[in-house]
Amino acid sequence: MTLLKIENLYKVENSKKIVDNINLSISTNEKIGIIGSTGSGKTTLLKMIAGFIEPSAGEIFFNQKKVIGPFDKLIAGHSQIAYLNQHFELRTNYKVEDVLEMANKLPGIQASNIYKICKIDYLFTQKTNQLSGGERQRVALAIQLSTAPQLLILDEPFSNLDALNKMIIKDAIEELTASMQFSCILVSHDSQDILQWANKIYVMQDGKIIQTTSPLNIYNKPFNEYCAALTGDYNIVDVNIEPFKSFISKKNSDFYKAIIRPEQFKIESIGNNGIVGYIKKIIYYGSFYILVVLVELQEIRIRIYEGIYSIGEPIYFTFNEKEIWYI
Repeated sequence: MTLLKIENLYKVENSKKIVDNINLSISTNEKIGIIGSTGSGKTTLLKMIAGFIEPSAGEIFFNQKKVIGPFDKLIAGHSQIAYLNQHFELRTNYKVEDVLEMANKLPGIQASNIYKICKIDYLFTQKTNQLSGGERQRVALAIQLSTAPQLLILDEPFSNLDALNKMIIKDAIEELTASMQFSCILVSHDSQDILQWANKIYVMQDGKIIQTTSPLNIYNKPFNEYCAALTGDYNIVDVNIEPFKSFISKKNSDFYKAIIRPEQFKIESIGNNGIVGYIKKIIYYGSFYILVVLVELQEIRIRIYEGIYSIGEPIYFTFNEKEIWYI
């Protein structure tokens, strides 16, 4: 069942199209990721969906009813759409239990479960101005969820959080979307937050949606270099020059460039007809290394998980043509 439908949506400011002819639909219990560079229109789109910004043109329907913007409503927002970003402000000098009680629309047991999953049940007697940034964000999430939304919009909810609080909030979102069965839209500058969570991903550029697909496809079959860059480390390889040309089949020889992820290269032993390059840099990432390899005039980034290498050393590698994507 369609929960949210957007038709020909525009937002124009100072003669510039911030959101440019967006059309999309979201079903019930769907997990949607939206990615795009700064200024691509993501936040403006989310605030129009939530009823906080008036569209310049187009319509937004929620449960088949038009979402009313702030021009026609005394208090902006939609009662069944919760919106949370990294700048959410709590009422100051209130006890946590008081701000939770003011927002809550759920039975006591359900609300208590949310507080427990968000790990804020030990904060009830503290005042909001005494909380850390991570604690405030967890309380803010619990407040939004306790309004019993059918759609939760999360606009960069992990920004400025330490690793522990980020993990707590991610786990809470994962558990509560399943148990409370609401739809969720997540925007994050970290592609890993989106790829491991979303059912569907929309890519925005200059106010437009340029690709809509699954996390698997956006990573392995990006529409262009912009989409590839948003979703992880990558190489753009000129496939019409040697030595890469020898590994490309004739049917794909008309393409000029290919996107190859660092993990799609396979290290070969000397003499196995691999491409030879020379290690320019070795970058340590904890669970893996990235080798920056110079092949002719191209720099190639190769991910490895074991082995001992040194700067200037020759290295031989290949790739499976079926795994790469041409643009």
